[in-house]
Amino acid sequence: MTVEELIVYGKSKTSSDHAKMLLASFLEVNPLELLTILDKKVDETIEKKYEDSLEALREKKPIQYVIGNVNFYGSRFIVNKNVLIPRFETEELVEQVVEYSKKFNKDKLRVLDLGCGSGAIGLTIKKLIKDSEVTLVDISKEALEVAKQNAVNLGLDVTFVESDWFSNLEITKYDIIVSNPPYIKNDEQVEEIVKNNEPALALYGGQDGLDCYKKILSSIKPYLNDEYLIAFEIGESQKEEITNLVINCLPTAIVTCKKDLYGRNRMIFVRNKIK
Repeated sequence: MTVEELIVYGKSKTSSDHAKMLLASFLEVNPLELLTILDKKVDETIEKKYEDSLEALREKKPIQYVIGNVNFYGSRFIVNKNVLIPRFETEELVEQVVEYSKKFNKDKLRVLDLGCGSGAIGLTIKKLIKDSEVTLVDISKEALEVAKQNAVNLGLDVTFVESDWFSNLEITKYDIIVSNPPYIKNDEQVEEIVKNNEPALALYGGQDGLDCYKKILSSIKPYLNDEYLIAFEIGESQKEEITNLVINCLPTAIVTCKKDLYGRNRMIFVRNKIK
């Protein structure tokens, strides 16, 4: 079959955008480039892979898992059922962290990514902040394997630790600690495609959605340098509750909540001695 014939076939099975995105990924071209190769004959092995993947989409699998990767802040990250799919909002968290990092009065920053999943946050920070020393932590061996492969693919030298938050982490002073922990309430309504495919371990944060923030903040003090930044992604309704948790654990800290591009409260930054 030709590219054009496969696009037509794909549109009969899924949306036009997904059909093109899927085929483009297998042909290793940009979806827009498909228009320039409509008459190209496609190898039968790619045809079969395309057909199988279309069936996976019909079975309500996320297209990111079907393709096997996602673009995050300009880099391609492997993703599978063992890791959360990185979202655009998390790119905003990374961007804010990079901006805050410029306020530190030192050349080499030590960064900790707690609950790293695919490694999207920690690896992107490593790529963007010059000379940073980055450690990525996750409780899931399977997630760490994905993150390690992403580090290799991106040519980034970082440290990985298998740990339930700080439990297996040697006490080291960090300048920046960043985390996008599970924050969905156990009984909260979630899209079926998310609930049925993405790891529950990375989604649910207990009855109030705050379990992970409580665990992190209750143990964080020994790991903070004198001048520090803590950066959290949060659920849009959790601003007040998480701010209170921070103040209880770090009463002298400066707490700032920032909105995402949709105007939702999605990021909390905790600082000490950063002007």
